[in-house]
Amino acid sequence: LALTAFDGESSPAVSRPAPLPVTSAPPDPQVLATVGNLRIQSPVAQGGVTAVGFHGSAEGALVLKPVGPQQNEGLLARLWHRITGASKSGLAWYPLSGGPLRTLDVGAVAGTDVYSPVDGTVVAIRDRIVAGAKVGAAIELRPTSAPSLVVAIENVRPDRALTVGANVAAGSSKLGRVVNISKYEKQALARFATDRGNNVSIE
Repeated sequence: LALTAFDGESSPAVSRPAPLPVTSAPPDPQVLATVGNLRIQSPVAQGGVTAVGFHGSAEGALVLKPVGPQQNEGLLARLWHRITGASKSGLAWYPLSGGPLRTLDVGAVAGTDVYSPVDGTVVAIRDRIVAGAKVGAAIELRPTSAPSLVVAIENVRPDRALTVGANVAAGSSKLGRVVNISKYEKQALARFATDRGNNVSIE
């Protein structure tokens, strides 16, 4: 019983809600994860988020600390958090794989506007090639609060006005739109989100 209650992996996939509409509204300030003193905000308006997930990465990215509660946490773990007062508020998230949580996936319908998750400067915009096709870009930001780090954002078609060297503000500077990445790669978030798990990926 204890093993089952604490084992998030054994939880069945949730029934997925109806697809959300494409949204262009900027998000309200809502922190999804932290790395030291760096706070990573939602790049998508809250009404357009289909699901939030964290998973590992083989590329050596830093470990992220989720801010919200784990959605599919075991029953005994949830009770223990309530007893100890350690329960969290914010957007709930799903663990998408084992190991350290290094990548944040924010689910959204393809075409949804994507905004900067941090205050900072654009240091690179690179084409992303998947299965031989150009699928959006990888956008790299140097955060103002942690200039020794780089925040990489993928699965985004960059806005034409976005250029290397531009200053961006969290939640108000538009980076581009969510691409249909699920057309080229199966997305782990698809178990919990609509639109086949299309998402903005952040490391």
